[in-house]
Amino acid sequence: MTLAAIAVNFNPFTSPASPKLTQSSTPSSTTINPLKINTHENPQFSWKHGSFLTHSNSDKLAKNWMEYQGINNWEGLLDPLDDTLRSEILRYGQFVEAAYRSFDFDTSSPTFGSCKFSNNSLLTRSCIRETGYKPIKNLRATCGIQLPGWIDRGPSWVSTQSSWVGYVAVCQDKEEIARLGRRDVVVAFRGTATCLEWLENLRATLTSLLDDVPNVDSNGGGAMVESGFLSLYTSGNASCPSLQSMVREEIGRVLEAYGDEPLSLTITGHSLGAALATLAAYDINSNFGNAPPVTVISFGGPRVGNQSFRCQLEKRGTKILRIVNSDDLITKVPGFVIENNDMAVNVAGLTSWVQKRVEEAQLVYADLGQELRLSSKECPHLSKGRVASSHELSTYLELVNGFVGSNCPVRATAKRVLGEHHRKKTGTFVVCR
Repeated sequence: MTLAAIAVNFNPFTSPASPKLTQSSTPSSTTINPLKINTHENPQFSWKHGSFLTHSNSDKLAKNWMEYQGINNWEGLLDPLDDTLRSEILRYGQFVEAAYRSFDFDTSSPTFGSCKFSNNSLLTRSCIRETGYKPIKNLRATCGIQLPGWIDRGPSWVSTQSSWVGYVAVCQDKEEIARLGRRDVVVAFRGTATCLEWLENLRATLTSLLDDVPNVDSNGGGAMVESGFLSLYTSGNASCPSLQSMVREEIGRVLEAYGDEPLSLTITGHSLGAALATLAAYDINSNFGNAPPVTVISFGGPRVGNQSFRCQLEKRGTKILRIVNSDDLITKVPGFVIENNDMAVNVAGLTSWVQKRVEEAQLVYADLGQELRLSSKECPHLSKGRVASSHELSTYLELVNGFVGSNCPVRATAKRVLGEHHRKKTGTFVVCR
């Protein structure tokens, strides 16, 4: 039995009944921006300065775009990391960066929790490079936690229930469509930014999905996901429809407009945004029989669902590429991952009784999709950073940019490793500079 991570299960307020995926359906006063990218503080990490992103070979991408979208589960592309795939991961990372940069983090502002820019200027004013994409829909998420009445006596930012969480963008540039080999639709989500989103994150127990598509696996277990993430995806109120309904409505429009041409749906996010991206991908493939390939590019995402949920994702053809930093604690929560197989070794002190209690508490999760595992410790100037910095989007983008393969984790050590390999092979000493 292999055991990993412990759940935090905390519900300070009275929460509603477990939300269902249906066909209809106190921190400090300064919120935390997990992006930590600023053109003044970190110009070398800004898309504006072009230090990361370079266009991949257009012919290679156009001819093999389905492989880069994961049709073969990225077999042979992750270790060593294919340069075209690297470029694509970084390109989708910039859409997540735009979601962070467009969000109003200023708790003293009357527009806190909204998007600072219009659709037409969102990508350009986010200071990222020309993308060829046009944002067509703003997305909002609503917290489903029932707040006590006294909360209204506090600052308004504490009780912000609905906030801007991302956007849908469609590739409209003919040259970019030709380079990609298809028209691509991006759904991008930011990470946690408001008080109530933090509280939803802490609702770590699994809850059953309920939709019009049977989701019971061969063992009789149903698909289950983290309660707080599902609440944020399915909750709505009188002034704001649910994120689920907004995603379904816009994807329906996209399929109607572009369904007769080569099309891909790429859903990307960081942290909480990675969890919402996974739920959105499941929802799209469950409710649109004519959906094009759906791919999730996840940066630093927490665990989302159980083994049955993973099976349902795979059955529906949803492809997920999880970019994971081994030193990022968020990727190790919530819950436990317990794998039972003939090769499993029982950890000392952990009995079947413990496992049974964990299962009864609905805390047994499963890792989803394919994993690209990186490590801050392998990057000299990141290894001495704060624990929190291991989760920042800027860290993930830099690690992807520098990663070569498991035998040579970062480009800075590539020449040394190749030199040692050459020396061992030829019996000569080679100095690589």
